[in-house]
Amino acid sequence: MQVAVENVSKSSVKEEHYNVGLGAAYTNEGVHFLVWAPNPAQVELHITAPENRLIAMEDLGAGYYSAHVPRLRPGTQYFYRLDGGRDRPDPASRYQPEGVHGPSEVVAPVAVPRPRWNVPALRDYIIYELHVGTFTAEGTLDAIIPCLPRLQNLGITALELMPLAEFPGARNWGYDGVCPYAVHSSYGGPAALRRLVDACHARRMAVVLDVVYNHLGPEGNYLREFGPYFTDRYRTPWGDAINFDGAMSDPVRRYFIENALYWIRDCGVDALRLDAVHAIYDLSAYPFLQELQDAVQAVAREQRRRVYLIAESDLNDSRLIRPCKHGGLGLDAQWSDDFHHSLHTLLTREQAGYYADFGSTEHLAEALRQGWTYGGQYSTSRARRFGNSPSGLAAEQFVVCAQNHDQVGNRMRGERLCHLVDWERAKLAAAAVLLSPCTPLLFMGEEYADPAPFLYHVSHSDEALQRAVREGRRAEFCDFLDGSEPPDPHDECTFYRSKLNQHLAEQGRHARMQQMYAKLIAIRQSHPAFRCKTMCSQVRCYPGHEAVEYTLSGGPCRLHIVLNFGDRAFPREQEGEEQVLFRTSDHRWGEFEDQSSKAESGPVQPFSAVVFGFCSH
Repeated sequence: MQVAVENVSKSSVKEEHYNVGLGAAYTNEGVHFLVWAPNPAQVELHITAPENRLIAMEDLGAGYYSAHVPRLRPGTQYFYRLDGGRDRPDPASRYQPEGVHGPSEVVAPVAVPRPRWNVPALRDYIIYELHVGTFTAEGTLDAIIPCLPRLQNLGITALELMPLAEFPGARNWGYDGVCPYAVHSSYGGPAALRRLVDACHARRMAVVLDVVYNHLGPEGNYLREFGPYFTDRYRTPWGDAINFDGAMSDPVRRYFIENALYWIRDCGVDALRLDAVHAIYDLSAYPFLQELQDAVQAVAREQRRRVYLIAESDLNDSRLIRPCKHGGLGLDAQWSDDFHHSLHTLLTREQAGYYADFGSTEHLAEALRQGWTYGGQYSTSRARRFGNSPSGLAAEQFVVCAQNHDQVGNRMRGERLCHLVDWERAKLAAAAVLLSPCTPLLFMGEEYADPAPFLYHVSHSDEALQRAVREGRRAEFCDFLDGSEPPDPHDECTFYRSKLNQHLAEQGRHARMQQMYAKLIAIRQSHPAFRCKTMCSQVRCYPGHEAVEYTLSGGPCRLHIVLNFGDRAFPREQEGEEQVLFRTSDHRWGEFEDQSSKAESGPVQPFSAVVFGFCSH
């Protein structure tokens, strides 16, 4: 169908296009469109609904094209037409109601009120990571809102959402997103995100969003047609790296920085979790991550609020979170994989893969002393020295967990910790995380030992891609196959098996587990020892016993925490004026209702934790 090309009035965007956001910006005067597309020779705006129109765009130079179209309203759907023939969604689309291949939609800006309360300081974050699609039966952002009272009563102060960017189909973890600015349509789109953010803020909970700046997914990824967003100078597990330091990389950096600012400024998000920053390759003198932090903090100052950037990295490189004045990149925190691996091996005795580097109480003790275990020592799994020293960094800069989406979902059968260990070990894991000096993270459902697995699931439309994913998944677990196949990631049943059973949180042993988590969080939030920013002092391991004891101090108050990973009692009892504040072996938290025979005094029981408290005043 031939569509006549219109010329619209030129705007002042040309002279100040770096001050105008990418994508479609609605105002009372119409809609401004701005796109960076140096690859095609011609770019036109193709409006497809409510009427069919083709509009010539103004070439601003440097690969930018703009148009200002009066009288357009929110709900208008459009593509960018490249070289007169290819209709492609807007790379900075805010909404893709028909999926990754369909038209983009103009969205009305909604002012997200700045919280009337002071967003928690990082040291007060207790993070709850969830996947929108499997957290509730409905699998939407709005469906999370009725669950917030339970999480608030638990003591959660920060809700972390796995990636929301539009991905192919209706089922995905979110790391195959290809429209980084668009909240996934099946989750409810951008309006639903704003409603959830408002609801969290009303309950004094911060919102953390997981964003992916190291790759885009394989289906619906049209960025290559617009410009040199990727480079073959570096390779990632997902193919070519994002072009953060090569020719024409400035607009690429701008694209991702504006994305971060969109989530924070326009959607009200309080922190970003940066996925796999070790796959962000950048040798420039002003690294992208540092520029990102500078831009984010400028907006935070403008809005008079706290905003944090939390990195995921497997490099154990303290430069990520050291201040710029000390040669670092200045990010606020990062995940500590070493803490998880140390804890996991002590609980499960698994030693395959990277778990070969762990297995003793000294590994966990080292993570408690400094934030991670490997700070330059030899790593068996890597066959080289690994990491550098994190000494001097604040405890809150290390995010620790016993479970997360990767460590559960990347197992062939998606087993949670409660599938791998008994009830006593599961309670010990909770105590180790929530009583550490670091920032704790819980994975959805762990607080009541939900029995649902968290399985890898996708819904690509391309059959060849579906086959490739299945074959790749099978190859990944070839050494672990026992006659059965990995669950099919494309099967709807795989997705539905991963849905939580939140009704269990109020029933029997699951309710008792949740009550124990709430008690641990209450201790953390009320005791002065957790106000201290430093790592643990006096971390001790005991020859002949698989126990770790460490001290947290806050003014005149001290906590002595003992974690016993052995199968026999550890002879540490209440000393002097100490009080026993908590025991995981308390019968109240038992797997079975009648567990009165469990010791509530005396030595530290096998696979249990005890908190001894002392105040001098």
